[in-house]
Amino acid sequence: MKVIDSHCHLDDHQFDEDRDAVVERALAAGAEYMLSIGTGEGPPHLESAIRLAEKYESVLATVGIHPEHAPIATVDDLARLRDLLRHPKVVAVGEIGLDYYWQPVHREEQHRIFIRQLEIAREARMPISIHTRDAWEDTFALLETHWNGNELPCILHCFGGGPDIAEKALERGYYLSFAGVVTFPKAENVRESARLAPLDRILVETDAPYLAPVPRRGKRNEPSYVVHTARRIAEVRGDDPEAFGAAVTRNFLRLFRAPGPDATHPKM
Repeated sequence: MKVIDSHCHLDDHQFDEDRDAVVERALAAGAEYMLSIGTGEGPPHLESAIRLAEKYESVLATVGIHPEHAPIATVDDLARLRDLLRHPKVVAVGEIGLDYYWQPVHREEQHRIFIRQLEIAREARMPISIHTRDAWEDTFALLETHWNGNELPCILHCFGGGPDIAEKALERGYYLSFAGVVTFPKAENVRESARLAPLDRILVETDAPYLAPVPRRGKRNEPSYVVHTARRIAEVRGDDPEAFGAAVTRNFLRLFRAPGPDATHPKM
């Protein structure tokens, strides 16, 4: 199966001892590209994914300030982020958004940094990769005000919502990226979202090294495991696995302007 890992954290320290082998295994498994997320350990260190994209031909990069790092982000960090978006292998701003799970929440800082990054992405004409946890209502509200209507892709990474949330997202033109959670026994609501989503609105990811899919659950996740998630989604949708993998690959190449025959920018 050919497929692309649309969201992984290859810079994570868990890969320090065998990163070359991890990339090789992903390519051998059929992962044409890996999108390494550039939030790293937070500002001012925003180049972590770019360094990997420069080393590995199959790795693309994002740059972004994670909501957990919003309280420490400065004006200079935002300016640096804007500059890094000019790198030829940076294809999106992310992961950005809201996270109300960890305490203290720092909502005001999270909102401010999220809005500013939405503005920067719009100025740069870049897609966005959204992290939202326990914050659907506010995430949708801020996207409605500061993002919608600009014809740029919005990807809801590691989508974990049920059909009601999925329908709201799809109505707004957003894309759903499914991670290993969709393979978990108790995640029927996520599988139902994967069933109802149009094929041209789906991406697959690992979020490695986190959330390893069945049958690798409990182990360190890595990009080669994206095939397990893709096959499970194809199964629950009743799609041919090879055709499903080809479709989500086309979606990625289109959305992120990645090299390939379908690398034109979409209109929402």
